[in-house]
Amino acid sequence: MRGITILFLYCFSVFGFSQNDTVFEEANSLYNEGKYAEAIDKYEEILGLDTHSAELYFNLGNANYKLNNIAPSIYYYEKALQLNPTDKDIQDNLAFAQNMTIDAIDKVPEVGFSRILKNIVNTFNTDTWAKIAVGTVLLFVLLFLMYHFSYATTKKRIAFVTSILSLLIACFSVVMAFQKEGLDKKDNPAIVFAQESRVKSEANQQSEEVFRLHEGTKVQVLETYEDWKKIQLSDNSTGWVPSKDIKLLKLF
Repeated sequence: MRGITILFLYCFSVFGFSQNDTVFEEANSLYNEGKYAEAIDKYEEILGLDTHSAELYFNLGNANYKLNNIAPSIYYYEKALQLNPTDKDIQDNLAFAQNMTIDAIDKVPEVGFSRILKNIVNTFNTDTWAKIAVGTVLLFVLLFLMYHFSYATTKKRIAFVTSILSLLIACFSVVMAFQKEGLDKKDNPAIVFAQESRVKSEANQQSEEVFRLHEGTKVQVLETYEDWKKIQLSDNSTGWVPSKDIKLLKLF
């Protein structure tokens, strides 16, 4: 009975992938015919089936860009970039879409030790740092055994030094893995979808307006209170906006 269930699930998943491929091809055909709104509907139909890929988000960004939908095009390019961070086409198209935004916000550069540390931490993702740590721990064990069982003085010295070095690298990788995980948790980007959003000093409509943002602007969400989000801009300005005015990028 269990085998029949597994076979059924397998067939169902294969059918689902095949169906998604068909809809994706239909959406691409509509896009190539210049029917961008219809193409968007088809792409979103695939999203509705909980299917995610850099190609799907990239095409959604392209279709919205053709219709001058600023916020959706930037949003989908950003989603595509999350899944494929090194893709040059996604990076270029995102830059084109960002040129359509109104808000010109300066970026506060990071300097000194914090910049160096952040660059090192961001060299690899959390999983890669963890794999390096595990690999170097295993190397340490092998080298330590070599040191213990070797009789030649030179080999013992080399094995001892390299085992200590591998242990230090393992410890460093563990620290970097935790640092990277912490940075990823703090990183909570969102795109402004409201045509114009009035940013308040506090989480209520009666509070003072500190500045305004327009669609397509990227912000960092710091905290949530009821129907409000506290945001931060790249120039470190902060304020509160209604949750409905922005769309989080990390939600899939």
